[in-house]
Amino acid sequence: MAEPRIIEIRLDEGSIIRRNADIEHERRVAIFDLLEKNHFSPAGYDGPFKILIRIEEDRLAIDVHDADGAPLDVIRVGLARFRRVIRNYFAVCESYFKAVHSDAPKGIETVDMARRALHNEAAELLQEALAGKIEVDFDTARRLFTLICVLHIK
Repeated sequence: MAEPRIIEIRLDEGSIIRRNADIEHERRVAIFDLLEKNHFSPAGYDGPFKILIRIEEDRLAIDVHDADGAPLDVIRVGLARFRRVIRNYFAVCESYFKAVHSDAPKGIETVDMARRALHNEAAELLQEALAGKIEVDFDTARRLFTLICVLHIK
């Protein structure tokens, strides 16, 4: 029986510009959560899937492979529609990480609510961008957005 899910995910190491402990933690958690539970169904293919996510000329490229690693397709999505939400998400995340690491984490809840709202907005945008190409559920889209952000950190 076909499984419309991701069983392995990699990020293009060449696309990742900068790393720090917070970013690495977010990346590991997103990948772990994504592999635990996801719905990922590229049009015309049966799963499960192995994917590579990369940035190519201001486009998101998702290399889709079957369970044995044979290439199936490359799905490309323009990233222009994500610029504002990514920029705002980075700003809120920076505030969140500062609040978490400070001695007075009073504002963490408020900042975290803003971060979640932007994350939700981005997940909806990603679902719209992938419509007709890849069907993903909301939680999968949220986690994929986190990984897109990891690839965008400059």
